[in-house]
Amino acid sequence: MGDPMDPVVIVGAGPVGLTAALLLARWGVPSVVLESRAERDPVGSKAICFQRDVLEVFDRVGCAAPMVAEGVTWTTGRTYYRSHELFVTRFPETSAGFPPWINISQASVERFLWERAEAEPLIEIRRSHEVTALTEHGDHVVAHVRGGGEIRGSHLVGCDGAGSAVRGLIGLTAEGHTFEDRFLIADIRADLPFPSERRFYFDPPWNPGRQVLVHHCPDSVWRIDWQVPAGYDLEGERSTGALDRRIRQVAGDVPYEVVWLSVYRFHERVAPSFSRGRVFLAGDAAHLYAPFGARGLNSGVQDADNLAWKIALVRHGRAPGGLLGTYDAERRAAALENLRVTSATMRFLVPGSEQERAGRAAALESAVTDPAARSRIDSGRLAEPYWYLDSPLTTPTHGPDFPREAGAVRPAVGGVICPDLPLAGGGRARARFGTGFVLLTGSPEAVPELGEAASAAVDAPVEAHVVPGLDAVYVVRPDGHLAAVLPGPGVPSGLATALRRACALTPGIG
Repeated sequence: MGDPMDPVVIVGAGPVGLTAALLLARWGVPSVVLESRAERDPVGSKAICFQRDVLEVFDRVGCAAPMVAEGVTWTTGRTYYRSHELFVTRFPETSAGFPPWINISQASVERFLWERAEAEPLIEIRRSHEVTALTEHGDHVVAHVRGGGEIRGSHLVGCDGAGSAVRGLIGLTAEGHTFEDRFLIADIRADLPFPSERRFYFDPPWNPGRQVLVHHCPDSVWRIDWQVPAGYDLEGERSTGALDRRIRQVAGDVPYEVVWLSVYRFHERVAPSFSRGRVFLAGDAAHLYAPFGARGLNSGVQDADNLAWKIALVRHGRAPGGLLGTYDAERRAAALENLRVTSATMRFLVPGSEQERAGRAAALESAVTDPAARSRIDSGRLAEPYWYLDSPLTTPTHGPDFPREAGAVRPAVGGVICPDLPLAGGGRARARFGTGFVLLTGSPEAVPELGEAASAAVDAPVEAHVVPGLDAVYVVRPDGHLAAVLPGPGVPSGLATALRRACALTPGIG
């Protein structure tokens, strides 16, 4: 048996690693976060777009409110071809909860998480700790750091980014490919006459044959993202004044300040497995996507959310070790869906053959006058939670016509993230998620019986709440996904079976 005092070792103090540590702390699970950097770097930003369901995760660890207060809320995306506006996408706001999207610097998100983690007694952050080797001993794992130190943990989670040392130390590679085309990001501070919207331009006159993306960020910062040639020379442009001319083609004659510049090539890669023994991969250590659609960091936070409750239940002896085997099954399926969606986007943005180039040009030209052609235009299918329909933890309730296309409205069936429902007496169902299973019913009279039936079925914490008008019982996992949707407002006969399955207590899971 492992030592119950062993922490979980988390490698990487970026947003995914810190979120994992904070989620574990809510379950009373200690962690040690190993960060190779001596200090957090507050300069620059990669991800800027954070989706509503990810804000819900940040809310569970106590950070969402300041993020939303600092961030720029947006609900509209506009797509242009040359001088034509092709279409507008609007994301619905809700009367409760969080906006559909905020733009905020990844550096700011990391700062809020870091401050929260440093104030949490169950989290210890160790800077200047570079992991150089891992040793697994059956009931624990040891991380060896440069200089000779050793940190023992019950489990280890590699959240150490695209060049993950943990991934290499467990013998895995990120399989896929890298795009040769480059993209230039310039974050500038300026007063621009644009609304707070996502604006994507195909073939604008100021970047002919390529794309430009414009986003509003906090503190009057605007992100401008250009596709540039493979041999693009940033320093050459800066020295000749060409960079200033490039920026002014978007910003006009207003004064501006360059906040951050970066040139990237984008990757489409997924590890062949997200776990090996007691070691797990999350975030960029597990998967890399092109950023059009904001599916990278948003997905990484959902990795942490999926894994934390499973580690907690296993450590507390409330679920078998097989529960941890479902992390790879669920989150790798999500990663492959994100890879499919972002790869299709990149094939449209950066055609790899004459046939693809011709198809793209024809689609864009047709979309100017033909609304039916606009569905073929792909500037990035925006991030959304994955649906665990085929998970071994899910009691299946979906039909053959379940909508799997990116951006579709999903019905409330087993595997889908639970909608944000109002509770009887006030409050939101989602505010109750995170540290146990939640049962939602439309019948106040059924609540005591549901609680008793759940306690008899599983040792995991379960609480029941009333949602007025609900004509089924929703069995909600700690990460907010529906484990089952059971018919009838009372105590359904399949409740015990669904809960046991969701805790991997059914034989053959894991």
